[in-house]
Amino acid sequence: MNDTATSVNAEGVFEPFDIDRVPWVELARGDRFALRYPHLSTFGGGSQISVAMEILPPGKQANQSHFHMLEEEHVYVVEGSLALRPGARNDELSSSRYVCFPAGQKVGHPLFNHTGAPCRYLVFGNPQPHDVAVFPDPGRIEVRLMREAYRVSPTVDYWQGVDLDRSAP
Repeated sequence: MNDTATSVNAEGVFEPFDIDRVPWVELARGDRFALRYPHLSTFGGGSQISVAMEILPPGKQANQSHFHMLEEEHVYVVEGSLALRPGARNDELSSSRYVCFPAGQKVGHPLFNHTGAPCRYLVFGNPQPHDVAVFPDPGRIEVRLMREAYRVSPTVDYWQGVDLDRSAP
């Protein structure tokens, strides 16, 4: 791998590249979560579509169960197999299988490698600066625009917490 951060040439044109040139990102948290990937679209100059070739080790989960209100995600399995657990279901994705998680579809979608071999898959998405991601298991909502996360609480009435008897300023 070279030290170039992108595939741009001396004339400022992004060129085709071998995936081996792209720096790897490694994420791990505790014994449960682990993942490695080269972020292909960033290296290739992309800013509107996100593409990564993720490798999920055996026995590991890629991410927390989550869904996006504005972003769409796609997964295409290139090699191996993984369990997809949308909501209460349990589906298997193996080589040549594809799934789309449309924006606003309120079903969490964690990916788990239940096999003894690594699983390699492409993840496509459309990053949105105003996205809201919901993580059902811990009851967390992340608001990207504000760079903040909040706990989910029971539905709040529109007038709850408002002093209805105070005069207008």
